[in-house]
Amino acid sequence: MNVSIVDYKSGNISSVINSFKEVAEDKVNIEVTSDLNKIKLSDKVVLPGQGSFKSCIDALNKINGLKETLNEFAMTNKKPLFGICVGLQMFADIGYEESETQGLGWISGKVSKIDNQNGKFKLPHIGWNQINIVKESKIFKDINDKSHMYFVHSYEFIPEDKNVISATTDYSSNIVCSVEKENIFGTQFHPEKSDKIGLKIINNFLNL
Repeated sequence: MNVSIVDYKSGNISSVINSFKEVAEDKVNIEVTSDLNKIKLSDKVVLPGQGSFKSCIDALNKINGLKETLNEFAMTNKKPLFGICVGLQMFADIGYEESETQGLGWISGKVSKIDNQNGKFKLPHIGWNQINIVKESKIFKDINDKSHMYFVHSYEFIPEDKNVISATTDYSSNIVCSVEKENIFGTQFHPEKSDKIGLKIINNFLNL
């Protein structure tokens, strides 16, 4: 099985690469690439994202044909894709970080700044927080509700269809921290920084 981690120069993704390679061992071929053909021919794709919504979308758009290739992979061919952090946020129609920016439009919704209740909650939301699993998700197989995951973000994804939400976390409000829609999966938290449980999520995705 071939899994591509999309490298579109969106910040440091070395921990994502290392975690996937650690879990994959020699069973799965993990490739870090922006080669459209390699992405097309992959069995699964991982879309990481670090930095702002706008900077990630801009970086994605800079690689000619990448957005269309990902669209074809996830939406037309319905192959499994996993978005991490801003990688998940980009599923939205629109994001409001820095300036109003068009997202990939795979899951209707928007990405807005977390309401920190006039400074009562620190932004960015950094560190370990408990997740509440709200629906059965393939990537949460054998993972306990109320597990702790590692977060770093100031913006949240608010999907229109609440049925896509697979987990939330409490920080100032009920924040969406995981989604599943058919073949598309995403986590706001960083599984690659979430210790053994995070590696289990990565393993679940690779075993889909």
